[in-house]
Amino acid sequence: MSVVEQTIKAAWEGRISGCLLGKPVEIISMREGREGLNKYLSESGSLPLRNYVRPMEHAMIRGANKRCCLGMMEKAEADDDITYSVLGLMMLEQHGTKLNTDDVARSWINLLPVGATFTAERESYLKLIEKSDTAYQFGGKRNFDLEEINNSDYNDWIGAQIRIDMYGWVLPGKPKLAAELARQDARLSHRDCAVEASAFIAALCALVPVSSSREEAVDAALSLIDQESEAVAAVKIGIESQGKDPSKIHDFYGDMSPVHSLNNLAVVVWAFLSFQDSFDEAIGETICCGWDTDCTGATVGGLIGLDKQSIPSLWTDPWQGRVTTSIAGVGELQLDDLVKRTCALVESFSSIKDLD
Repeated sequence: MSVVEQTIKAAWEGRISGCLLGKPVEIISMREGREGLNKYLSESGSLPLRNYVRPMEHAMIRGANKRCCLGMMEKAEADDDITYSVLGLMMLEQHGTKLNTDDVARSWINLLPVGATFTAERESYLKLIEKSDTAYQFGGKRNFDLEEINNSDYNDWIGAQIRIDMYGWVLPGKPKLAAELARQDARLSHRDCAVEASAFIAALCALVPVSSSREEAVDAALSLIDQESEAVAAVKIGIESQGKDPSKIHDFYGDMSPVHSLNNLAVVVWAFLSFQDSFDEAIGETICCGWDTDCTGATVGGLIGLDKQSIPSLWTDPWQGRVTTSIAGVGELQLDDLVKRTCALVESFSSIKDLD
C-alpha cells in the first residue's frame, strides 16, 4: 500500500471511529453538559475513555446511538459527520476543484434528504427549496439571494465545519485551494466565523501530511484565514491550552451553544496538539471535553489519521469496514471503496497548483 493510500485510509478510519465514539453521548453532552457527560462515562465504566463507550440504560442513548456502544456495533451507523464527507467526495468527483456554492446547493437538493440535515443546514435547505426553481436544480441560473439562504440563528454553529475535511484530504500541500473550497461549501448555510473555522480545518487537513510537525501545520493553517475572524482566537486558545486541562477553553466559552463553531474548534486544536503519542487518548479526551462530541471526535480522528497513517484495530474492527450514509441512493458503502475513490482524486488533482 502506498503512502497516499495509507494516509487516506487512516483519515477515513480515524474520522469514522472518532465520530462513532462521540455519537452515543452527544445528546447527553449537549443537554447535561460536561459534568453530566462524564457522570455517565464514569457510571458506565467507560473511563478512562480508551475504547468505545460502554452501554448503560439512559433515556438519551437509544436507536443508532446505542448501536455505536461497545459490543453492540456491526457497522458505522449513518451520521451527518460521515454523510457530508461522502457527499464531499461525490461533489469533487463530479465538479473537481471548480466546485462552487451553487454546485453544493444542487447536490443537497438532489442527494441529501432534508431529514438528514440539522440546525443551519436544515434552515438553509428549506429556504433553498422555497426560493429556487426547478431549472436551478438541474443547472440553471441562481434566482435567489444567497444571503437569504444562509440567514439563520444557527449560521455560526458547527455544521459547516463538519462538512469540509475532504477538501484538504484530496489536496495535500495545497491548503489555500482546500480553504477556498471549504468556503464555497460553508457559505451555503453559514457566515463569518463559521466559514473561517471551516477554511482553517480544510487547510489543516491539507497541511498535516506535508508538515514536519502538528504545530507547524496549525500555525500555517491559522495564517490562511481572515485574521479579523473570531476563529483566530479559538485556534489560539486551543494552542495555548496544549498539554493542559481544557478548563481555560470551557471558562472562555462556557455560555456558548454546545454546537457552536468556535468552542468546538478550540477543542479540536487542543486535542490534536496535546495527544501526539496515542490515538486512543486523543479521541477519548476529545469526547470527555464535551460539547459536540461526535463532531469533534470525527475531526480530531481524521486529522490524526492524516498524521500517523495508521489507526489501532480496536477502533476499526467493530464496524467491519461498513459505512452507512443518508445520501439518497447510496446507503451502505465499503471503506476500501471510499479509500480507492479518494486516492483517485488525490492523483487527479496532483498536478493542480495551489492558489496564489
